[in-house]
Amino acid sequence: MSNVAPRFRSHVEYILDALRQNPDRETLVYGNQRVTAGEFCALVHRMAWAMQAQGVERGQTVTLLSGNLPEAVAVRYAANLIGARVNHLYSKLASDVQAAIVRDMESRALIVDVRMTDRAAEITESVPVKSVLVLGPTDTAEDLLALAAAQSDEPFVSQAQPDDICAIRHTGGTTGHPKGICTTYRQVQAQRSARPVDSDTASAPRQLVATTIAHAAGMLADGVLESGGTVVMLDDFEPGTVLETIERERITHLWLLPPLLYQLLDHPDMQHTDTSTLRQILYGGCQASPTRLADAVRRLGPVLMQGYGQNEAGLVSTLSPDDHAHPERLRSAGKLLDGVEVEIRDEAGNALPDGEHGEIVVRSGMVMQGYWKQPQLTAQVLQDGWLHTGDIGFQDGDGYLTVVDRLKDMIVVVGGHVYTTELEDLLNSHPQVLQSAVYGVRDEDRMERVHAAVLLAPGATTTADELRAMVRAERGAMYEPARITFPAELPLTDVGKPDKKELRRRATAHA
Repeated sequence: MSNVAPRFRSHVEYILDALRQNPDRETLVYGNQRVTAGEFCALVHRMAWAMQAQGVERGQTVTLLSGNLPEAVAVRYAANLIGARVNHLYSKLASDVQAAIVRDMESRALIVDVRMTDRAAEITESVPVKSVLVLGPTDTAEDLLALAAAQSDEPFVSQAQPDDICAIRHTGGTTGHPKGICTTYRQVQAQRSARPVDSDTASAPRQLVATTIAHAAGMLADGVLESGGTVVMLDDFEPGTVLETIERERITHLWLLPPLLYQLLDHPDMQHTDTSTLRQILYGGCQASPTRLADAVRRLGPVLMQGYGQNEAGLVSTLSPDDHAHPERLRSAGKLLDGVEVEIRDEAGNALPDGEHGEIVVRSGMVMQGYWKQPQLTAQVLQDGWLHTGDIGFQDGDGYLTVVDRLKDMIVVVGGHVYTTELEDLLNSHPQVLQSAVYGVRDEDRMERVHAAVLLAPGATTTADELRAMVRAERGAMYEPARITFPAELPLTDVGKPDKKELRRRATAHA
């Protein structure tokens, strides 16, 4: 009997194995571009050989500046075969923030969407990068696709080791300089087993990617490709285009942040679009309104599933489609996944009983390795194997986890704490309110005041005074907003969350 341990196989190898089983099937769709599994496999291997020939090695950083392209997915897989860590920049960040990340990541190569070469030039003007490669022909840098075409499509055997860093994902930058969240290849393997299960195995999934592949949509696409499905990619979220694509491409799976789900429901094309092929709309990333979720279930059927997690923690819990049939559960984040442990702790670190509010701490095989080059911050957040999420929540006797607020979003007022999501839920329950965002703003005495930005339905006549009166009657004077504004639209971050930092800035400027 051999005592030699089997070679570690990365998630990318499992995906490529699945693609090889049916090389002629349609795998990736982008505009008029339809890529088969065989073509995509060959591209990944050619890219890996080309990037290695350019000097990219295991343990180095490949930074990707790209929109949603099949070639961008191939770059990530190719770099991971080499054993490099991939840092995918959010394309809507300011150039100085992007440049700071490129410098901080010690990027060995910057790989650029041909549409973003001007931005790449801005970045590299202040941060020299050894290799700048473009996904297409350009006068300013080498064309990675041309370099790859000159290489063999012979399989590139993965050089990744389980504890190498696979990906560095950054927080959205809405709370200051983005933090780099390090995930190892071993942790990505743990995430593979935690993907939401598709109950219908009769036909392969067709996932629509309408948000950046640098965020959750990219990780979900990995699962679809491994399961024999097809990924249809859009450049960005535009509700009319999403609805038209769902109908035309017979989409079965969709990932959305709650504000984008609301935009879909509110679009005039929604009522006459055929959405009958949808099997699963997974939502998460920020709090969702129970009122809007109940409306979505009525209109779309039993297809909604919530996923609660963080880049730091991986997936923690899910609220199943069956749970969505029970209105009292729509405020919940569902039940814990197998292999995930959660405790609710007070400020002293003591575990609290069911029903009591405290910080959610998590332990699982998906928890990040730490923050890139920030050992003190890592030590604050990761203690004895437990990740402190910064979320406030509670568990009930039936095992359901409810997230009440972010610690940083909770508003400390005279008399107690205002949980912003609870106030948002109340405002959203008004028949003329489509969505709201609640946030704290400090006054001249440095006391926090409750502010709310409210998106009204077309033709709405309700006033700020009427909404204040409703809040006062339902939750008391402590929850009553000092100021309510009615913007034409709510500002969103690059990944689609309400941008409370920007709302706070506007309110401060107004004051």
